[in-house]
Amino acid sequence: MTGSYPATRLRRSRSSAWSRALHRETVLTPADLIWPLFVTEGSGVEEPVASLPGVSRWSVDGIAARAKEAVELGIPCLALFPNTPADKRSDDGGEALNPDNLMCRAIKAIKDACGSDIGVLTDVALDPYTSHGQDGLIDDAGYVLNDETVAVLVDQAVNQAEAGADIIAPSDMMDGRIKAIRMALEMGEHHNVQIMSYAAKYASAFYGPFRDAVGSGGLLKGDKKTYQMDPANGDEALREVALDIAEGADSVMVKPGMPYLDIVARVKARFDVPVFAYQVSGEYAMIEAAAAVGAGDREALVMETLTGFKRAGCTGVLTYHAPLAARLLNG
Repeated sequence: MTGSYPATRLRRSRSSAWSRALHRETVLTPADLIWPLFVTEGSGVEEPVASLPGVSRWSVDGIAARAKEAVELGIPCLALFPNTPADKRSDDGGEALNPDNLMCRAIKAIKDACGSDIGVLTDVALDPYTSHGQDGLIDDAGYVLNDETVAVLVDQAVNQAEAGADIIAPSDMMDGRIKAIRMALEMGEHHNVQIMSYAAKYASAFYGPFRDAVGSGGLLKGDKKTYQMDPANGDEALREVALDIAEGADSVMVKPGMPYLDIVARVKARFDVPVFAYQVSGEYAMIEAAAAVGAGDREALVMETLTGFKRAGCTGVLTYHAPLAARLLNG
């Protein structure tokens, strides 16, 4: 710091709107946003998610319409999550490998509607497909098996790539799955399919509304602490990120978002790789609840939190507020 008061008055540059804009260090645009969407069976279906006010599950035709909306708003990518019907869930999550499952049909519908005008990011994990709600295969004691699960995740990733996915996003937190998926994509000549790894995904209390949306919340017995990260750990996150980059991840993700901005900043400072964060369902629900009772202005809360992600070092943010934010940014 050079200078002293009154020669230096830091308020000078804040004294007018044009000057604040001129000196702004962090810029947020619609191109920084990824819009998560939930897919359900049927036609012409919109099912509001009670624990996520303003968010719905959409049938495949509705997903295609949302894709067109995203293109118009300048949102470059959609993230898809299926609400698999109960009769198609099983202990082994076999529906994840069905080339005609909800996820694959939604991918194809988006590509038919928008072509290459928008990217499609797909979740790789078994919790939307298992009858027990865990992200992988389990043994008799309920423990999630690592290597056996990875073998299924590889087939799931290839299934989605063949349907037209642009970014494969493994959210399962199994050890070694990035290398296995990358090798399978290369062998299948899906050379340009990206991998965005959920590299630092924490065993968080903020996921509840998401589990409601994909229908796994009522199924889950126990927790996911044997594979998702301990919220107390930061150094471990850097080890996870380093491993996933070495195994072939093109970008990495920190999840949840706001409670882990320190992790975002540390990852950005340490690694020369795009870093994304997921503003998860519980974070979204808290903003909506605060706005509903007059504890804060909804639009201001949304824009401040998203700017905070960018300031911390995010390349982009997955957020259910993406269409609102894009409209505000577009003026």
